[in-house]
Amino acid sequence: MLATLLSIMIVFLLLNFPMMIPLILGPVIIMLIFNPAVNMDLLMKQLVTGIESPVLLAVPLFIFAADIMTNGKTAQRLLDFIGSFVGHIRGGYAVTTAASCTLFGAISGSTQATVVAIGRPMRERLLKVGYKDSSILALIINSSDVALLIPPSIGMIIYALAAGSGVSVGDLFIAGIIPGIMVFLAFTIYSIVYAKVKKIPKTEKASWSSRFKFFRKALLPLGFPIIIVGGIYEGWFTPVEASGISVLYAFILEVLIFKTISLKRIPSIALSTGLVTSAVFILVAGGQLFTWVLGYARIPQQITEAVLGTDPSALYVLIIVSLFFFIGCMFVDPIVVILILTPIFVPSAEAAGIDLIHLGIIVTFQAALGSATPPFGVDIFTASAVFKKPYLEVIRSTPPYIIMLLIIGALLVFFPQLSLVLI
Repeated sequence: MLATLLSIMIVFLLLNFPMMIPLILGPVIIMLIFNPAVNMDLLMKQLVTGIESPVLLAVPLFIFAADIMTNGKTAQRLLDFIGSFVGHIRGGYAVTTAASCTLFGAISGSTQATVVAIGRPMRERLLKVGYKDSSILALIINSSDVALLIPPSIGMIIYALAAGSGVSVGDLFIAGIIPGIMVFLAFTIYSIVYAKVKKIPKTEKASWSSRFKFFRKALLPLGFPIIIVGGIYEGWFTPVEASGISVLYAFILEVLIFKTISLKRIPSIALSTGLVTSAVFILVAGGQLFTWVLGYARIPQQITEAVLGTDPSALYVLIIVSLFFFIGCMFVDPIVVILILTPIFVPSAEAAGIDLIHLGIIVTFQAALGSATPPFGVDIFTASAVFKKPYLEVIRSTPPYIIMLLIIGALLVFFPQLSLVLI
């Protein structure tokens, strides 16, 4: 049954249908083949069930907040502030890129929004100081993937939905802070060493008066992650409430204070958010149907028994999970991979005594890694479209970043406290 299901989905993909079509029609067709008497109302109910969870309310709101700030000047203010302090050191602009992606990821929760908001202005700066385009693009797409680790992370929300069992989105957000910082520090060290080896020239050092000016401009955007993360950590509000606050905060900054967006533009931005959200929700609904069909056919049990055996150790389960999610996200959108694979591995992880928050960090980290890894990492194609560069140029300089991320991923597997110490 699984082979037939995958074959049907592959045919749809080869016919150039978007992923949501095979994700929904594949399970429907397979049920009609193997159980012609199936009640179609039951299948439709599964689609609706997939998007009933209240936690999903956070997704469109975080996307809306990110869209408002991407259309405004929040990203530019962060870039100017960070660049004024580190731009003059050798490799400073690359460090600025990594730091800005981390901060904007803590605002938007979206890798693609970070690629656009930070990548566009920083690419021009990096080109001017002597970086090759392939090196710039590799830095941008890999740094942007920190957005899946730093709260608010849409990937973590989807994982919590797929894992069930009362997994706390707030705990996942807090647990992602240290892994996100580890990625940023690794990229910072690499950027400085790379700049020295390649003899990238230094830029003029900013005066303290300029730094203070940029700090004042960035002060309110910098308050965004403090409010969101601090509020969740202190228990002032839930992640869903935080998403609503994020929209209000973004609106106040860009429309009322900075006045970079007119009130008339908000409906068009909301429409863009609605289109993205509808695609995400269709994928989530399809993922629920796909998961239900897999459970109906006892495929998760067959896969886990074949791959994990009957009594796997916690370490072995985490290694297998890392491999499956990493490879899966190299080919398919992370949301789809998380929705499909998470319910398969959660029972084995619980049986092996693995904390589901730790598992969630492993899952989202591997999703981030796979998203920027050839051949079909989703952020590779985002960068190719945004910067109008060929595929091979985008991926040419990615191996060092992949190696760094693989090392950090291994550390997270072997040392769970790196994920759990803050919760």
